[in-house]
Amino acid sequence: MLVDSHAHLDDSRFDEDRDAVIKRAKEKGVQYILNPGADLNSSINAVSLAEEYDMIYAAVGVHPHDVKDMDEAILGIIKSFTSKEKVVAIGEIGLDFHYDHSPREDQRKWFRRQIELAKEVKLPIIVHDREAHGEVFDILQEYNAGEFGCVMHCYSSSLELAKEYIKRGIYISLAGPVTFKNAAKTYEVAKEIPLEWLLVETDCPYLAPIPYRGKRNEPAYVRQVAEKIAEAKGISLEKVAQQTNENARRLFNIK
Repeated sequence: MLVDSHAHLDDSRFDEDRDAVIKRAKEKGVQYILNPGADLNSSINAVSLAEEYDMIYAAVGVHPHDVKDMDEAILGIIKSFTSKEKVVAIGEIGLDFHYDHSPREDQRKWFRRQIELAKEVKLPIIVHDREAHGEVFDILQEYNAGEFGCVMHCYSSSLELAKEYIKRGIYISLAGPVTFKNAAKTYEVAKEIPLEWLLVETDCPYLAPIPYRGKRNEPAYVRQVAEKIAEAKGISLEKVAQQTNENARRLFNIK
């Protein structure tokens, strides 16, 4: 059974057929789906979905794109959600120096504050890193993020950096791009990083894998990600599914 460790099912693109999307995921062998927040509203919606569907769990947090609107009151609301049984992580948090939708100083500040919240409430973090590899690594090392749980979501950096992360107890999560023909670097990560340190995800509705590239992504397609990892490692899909399921359940304390 697979775990889609990062899916935005609260996105409006699922409003017309969310039940059918979840049903298809079950039919394709997906046991659990983790829906992270990206701002206050999506965190609220993630919690609601987790309460409505047995197979969905939630993470709460504010994405670097949206921290320009962040304040301590919002952080307090995020914290209040962490007492709920099916809230299993803080995320999606991090730095994004590609789009810079929020000022970089704001991104740094609220990345740190949300890490501190995670440490306080004893939950793992789900990290977004785009073109900020050095700073993200330094901050996570400063906070010893591997000690309380951390995953690099939709990993896109080098094999060398991935090896440094797993040395520090931080998981690597791979998404649809591992199936792309121009993603040799990500394929190398899939091949070389030990399976015990890998998670699989869709990041839906974004980044649909081959052969669905360009279409709306959905949790059922996490199977294509797992199949590509199995190909890279020369092992069975079943082994990838079993181990990445165990990894996700361990990281997020899903019983």
